[in-house]
Amino acid sequence: MTIVTLISDWGMNSHYQAAVKGSILRQIPGVNIVDITHTLRPFDIMNCSFILGNAYPDFPKGTIHIIGVNTEASTKTPHIVVKYNDMFFIGADNGVMSLLFDEKPYEAIELDIMQDSDYFTFSSRDVFVKAASLIASGKALNELGAGYTTLNRMYAFKPVVTDDKIEGKVIFIDDYENVFVNIDHATFRKVGRGRPYTINFRVPGYAIRTLHTSYSDVPEGEKLALFGSTGFLEIAMNKGKASSLLGLGLTNTVTILFES
Repeated sequence: MTIVTLISDWGMNSHYQAAVKGSILRQIPGVNIVDITHTLRPFDIMNCSFILGNAYPDFPKGTIHIIGVNTEASTKTPHIVVKYNDMFFIGADNGVMSLLFDEKPYEAIELDIMQDSDYFTFSSRDVFVKAASLIASGKALNELGAGYTTLNRMYAFKPVVTDDKIEGKVIFIDDYENVFVNIDHATFRKVGRGRPYTINFRVPGYAIRTLHTSYSDVPEGEKLALFGSTGFLEIAMNKGKASSLLGLGLTNTVTILFES
């Protein structure tokens, strides 16, 4: 059974999602369609890469991922297929692929197939679904286009690290208003070396000095910090809205200070 996932900024109140699903069902018999999300902020490549990057590793090999964000093709952002870890990622080379795969080994082609429409505004339905159908039917990637060696680079925010400090940025806020910071657990352990620390953000007097392992480690409404399933630092509240109540928005700074 072929699995096709969809991630997009189409929203929930338009025809786009249904049209793409209908085309998939028509072209790939017995397919299983999985929605990752369709409520991405419009044109937000960083948001897309974070969500897809934390979702795709749990899918089985052979899964086909259609990326419906910034899909119009140009000479600078051609339509491509990337094969990575025995999965297929179909989209425009607008930077999202480089955020997903970094420098890891992958195979890629620039798509060279006739689209299923005379219009050029709905690539997800007219190009990407057709490519997914060909892959699902057993076509090799080199039958869909020529080799593609260099992905367009987009660079994610990196934390600033010194001997006694890590300065990170908020990179994602989920529907619970948990705040994700671009500081990973490995960097925290490497810089911290077991030393006491203080996690500071924009609201004075709300410093955090203890890491927890689950949201329920603190009373309801209390703030906490933890490293969750994404591997990144989270600022959260047990059954509360950390982003709103702590005034933390995208790109805001979060600093960890270690005692010398």
